[in-house]
Amino acid sequence: MLPSEPAGRAMPVLRLPSPISALVSRLPQFPCSLGLALGLNLILRPLLAPEAEQVLRGRVIGIQVDDAGIDVRVQLGPRGFAPLASSTTAEVTFRASAYDFYLMARRIEDPDTLFFNRRLRIEGDTELGLVVKNSLDAIDWQGLPGPLRALLERAAGFLASVTGSAAAARRPGLPFPPSSTPR
Repeated sequence: MLPSEPAGRAMPVLRLPSPISALVSRLPQFPCSLGLALGLNLILRPLLAPEAEQVLRGRVIGIQVDDAGIDVRVQLGPRGFAPLASSTTAEVTFRASAYDFYLMARRIEDPDTLFFNRRLRIEGDTELGLVVKNSLDAIDWQGLPGPLRALLERAAGFLASVTGSAAAARRPGLPFPPSSTPR
């Protein structure tokens, strides 16, 4: 919830516009899996606690972006996260809209709140899902290298613009404050 909103008022449910959803859903899923694996290797893997890495090793994690038709799978192996075909059965799958994933990444909305409001669904191995969620929650977004933080900020700004969430894109704060990101 944004600090300026009255207590009890939920974030709006925004979805990608139909033309963008139609285009993205026709794209091959493997490049999306590859992008997710690369991002996890750059951002998450160096920060993973040894206990979390042990639990995640060899496990198949799925991400489904409902309104974009994206359905990706990754697996942590000895060399890092690797992309998998979307036909691979995931042990845990996180499902939400692109905007809800954006809200979680920006830490505008807590994953637990989205879960209890039925906007984030975690299907499969609950314990594995909690390890993934807690590992992501432990990331110090301000500690990311400037160029990587700038790239993530631009991606977040793009998503905010296509979902119509200009206010969320301008909101200062974690993890990608526009005022402190080097250009």
